[in-house]
Amino acid sequence: MRTKRIVASTKYLIFILLSLGMVSLTAGQNDYAAERNEMVEEQIRNRGIADKDILRAMKTVERHKLVPPEQRRFAYDDRPLPIGHGQTISQPYIVAFMTDVIDPRSDMKVLEVGTGSGYQAAVLAEIVSHVYTIEIIEPLAKKASDNLRELGYDNITVKHADGYFGWKEHAPFDAIIVTAAASYIPPELFAQLRDDGKMIIPVGANFAPQQLVLVTKRKNGKMKTKNLMPVRFVPFTRD
Repeated sequence: MRTKRIVASTKYLIFILLSLGMVSLTAGQNDYAAERNEMVEEQIRNRGIADKDILRAMKTVERHKLVPPEQRRFAYDDRPLPIGHGQTISQPYIVAFMTDVIDPRSDMKVLEVGTGSGYQAAVLAEIVSHVYTIEIIEPLAKKASDNLRELGYDNITVKHADGYFGWKEHAPFDAIIVTAAASYIPPELFAQLRDDGKMIIPVGANFAPQQLVLVTKRKNGKMKTKNLMPVRFVPFTRD
């Protein structure tokens, strides 16, 4: 009888420990969801981003899974984070703002130059038909591709290449987002915009002030530009 009671007590203890583990795991997952919701409300909606699809995308994409493990506790803070190789993941508001500027729709094909962690691509992929994204740093391209695949995104195609030349095979693009600062607007990228297409790009020489610039391709093929805000991005890397 005593042996049976010990076995029963042990089983009960294991059950309690497993239950506590499940509760802890669920709580951790809920904490991230809560942090995402708080991020969207405080950092994004309160700053004027009102597009429902963008707000939904920002609440959906698990940013903590797209940053290095040692940075996960900061994943939903209002700041950029290092992702290795001298690169960063942009602060959530800038990602939302750049997405909002191109006016994303479900039928759009978008090119991103500078995959980085894959976060901007994931946010876009929640809204548009397909995202083509280029990363010049091979380890980052591979890591982002693997992470995005694990998160279930089958409408993102990652390429390791020099993004200055765009991706002619899939042009023209409805929109282009560049996530590194160029000293000028690359003509090859502009040429790959469709008529009425939009490109958003940080422009500024190394160690000089940068402006986030909206570039629109008019129906006559002419370029229209508009400075949106001062920013600080990592430099556009070339081969």
